Amino acid sequence: MRKLGLGMLVLALGLAVVLGVRVVGVGHAVPRAAPVSIEVDADAMAAHLAAAVRIATVSPTDADPNDQAFDDLAALLKTQYPRVDATLAHETVGKHGLLYRWDGSDPKLPPVLLLAHQDVVPVEQAALSRWHHAPFSGDIADGYIWGRGTLDDKGSLIGQFEAVEALLAQGYQPRRTVYFAYGFDEEIGGLEGAVKIAALLKQRGIHALYGLDEGGAVTHGVIAGVDVPVASIMTAEKGYVSFDLRVKGAGGHSSMPPPQTAIGQLARAVARLEAHQMPARFTPEVAGMLDSIAPELPFGERLAVANRWLFGPLLLREFAKAPVTNALIRTTTAPTLFNAGVKDNVLPGEASAVVNFRLLPGDSIAALRQHIVDVIDDPGVEVKSEAEFADEASPSGDTRGPGYAVIKRSIEQTAPQAVVTPGLVVGATDLRHYQDVIGARYNFLPGQLEAEDLERIHGVDERIAVAQFANVVRFYRQFLRNATSG
Repeated sequence: MRKLGLGMLVLALGLAVVLGVRVVGVGHAVPRAAPVSIEVDADAMAAHLAAAVRIATVSPTDADPNDQAFDDLAALLKTQYPRVDATLAHETVGKHGLLYRWDGSDPKLPPVLLLAHQDVVPVEQAALSRWHHAPFSGDIADGYIWGRGTLDDKGSLIGQFEAVEALLAQGYQPRRTVYFAYGFDEEIGGLEGAVKIAALLKQRGIHALYGLDEGGAVTHGVIAGVDVPVASIMTAEKGYVSFDLRVKGAGGHSSMPPPQTAIGQLARAVARLEAHQMPARFTPEVAGMLDSIAPELPFGERLAVANRWLFGPLLLREFAKAPVTNALIRTTTAPTLFNAGVKDNVLPGEASAVVNFRLLPGDSIAALRQHIVDVIDDPGVEVKSEAEFADEASPSGDTRGPGYAVIKRSIEQTAPQAVVTPGLVVGATDLRHYQDVIGARYNFLPGQLEAEDLERIHGVDERIAVAQFANVVRFYRQFLRNATSG
């Protein structure tokens, strides 16, 4: 027994050493670029963004194509940025897509591609009374620019124009060509905007070194235990697919219901999907994020992160507790539509529901469909996907490539307090449509967001701080210099 006890003690000490060594391994600071000072006129830039917000470029629909609003925004860009209009080659693609080209002095260098989108989501009429400033007022008050699009995505669009206009005023000439692609229907799939712009670039034989779109952010107070801002460069994007579930029943009078109605059968199917989620796991992007923030975590959390081989299941359970972190570790299941019945005393002959899934890289639509069928386990539930709007998850991105290095350096130079990490886009962006014309993909939108700001995106009281919008412009100015200097 003494030998066994001694052996257990040696094993425990050995395990402690291994755990400790790995904690030390993630505790080292990495070299950072030195900050740079970039003077901007924050008030003038805020006024420019506010002017764009006042143009209600809600995504077009068959019922309301909203042509006048997009024409007005295009006219505003021409008048508000005369140097851009006079210097950069530009054209309209499709109805309202905009493609700009800033020619570099060295045509041998592959170009880079920057994206933003012109459209915004509509505002719920029922929520209007909860807005402190009207959603398309463009009010500048209390240190903020208020209105739909300030965060998603006119802040990025106007920030890029501000940066190019300022660089042109300084006489800056890029060595590397830059393309700027601005879709107008990103919020409804990008089929008329980004898809057509990407097809045009492909037709012309243009292949960019990398593309940069919205999606990542500088956040503060979002990750528990991390007191410093975290700048996430998203190197991959989750996939998107919705499945339509449909059940047909006998119908009839509600006074004589069968043991299971169409609604009950469908409700059971949806409940089973929610109760049996796709398995959780850490992708390379999220693992890289954890490794990057580890030095900022308290010792206990740092110990767990550094030793995921042992504490991985515990970390996954913690991530699963909150929607924002659960979305990082699994293909999510979200019932979004449920339709059945016409009157309270009539049994519906059919019931349908739509369940939206955001696919984790490594999961496929085909495997997801099989998961749905297996979990529901009911041949009476028909399962079909909306193929037109379905996208597989992107491949894992490259954190060692030149694009990541340029973006990281630009963040460090303009947001020196932030910890830079890789990450995963949990929504869907226009960049997914450009896979054939870029060598690598990255999603990042500068400007620091607090935890409460995340709920304002597509929500009530969307706004951006005047000071933070100035930082958006600073980032784009520095990024364009870094990206195009060689």
